[in-house]
Amino acid sequence: MTDTTSPALTTALGYHHAWTSGDLDGAMAYVADDVVCDAPAGRLEGAAAYRGFMSPFVRILRRAELIGAFGDDDTAVVVYDTETVPVASSPAAERVTVRDGRIAYSRFIFDRTPFDAARRAANGR
Repeated sequence: MTDTTSPALTTALGYHHAWTSGDLDGAMAYVADDVVCDAPAGRLEGAAAYRGFMSPFVRILRRAELIGAFGDDDTAVVVYDTETVPVASSPAAERVTVRDGRIAYSRFIFDRTPFDAARRAANGR
């Protein structure tokens, strides 16, 4: 379910649709220059670090399915499942805070275990 009348959700969905269709430049237009992102691998600060985090994932992305999205004036949550080159299903969620129409903070939640297992299998371990 989505309610696109929420300003934060409108931004979050625009960002989500851009990166899941392979348009990282378009996605970054929704991200503030001073964005802060907390992800399973740690904290990222600034748009360049954020782009560096997203770029490898966007390159291996095959498909994404939006599961649900909710938001209000300042925050939104987007839940989705992705299929990537190494992993058939990787559900994830992002909670974003939007300031002046751009994502100022992002909290990624996903399980790294399937990716670690795919890396081990590719390396014969």
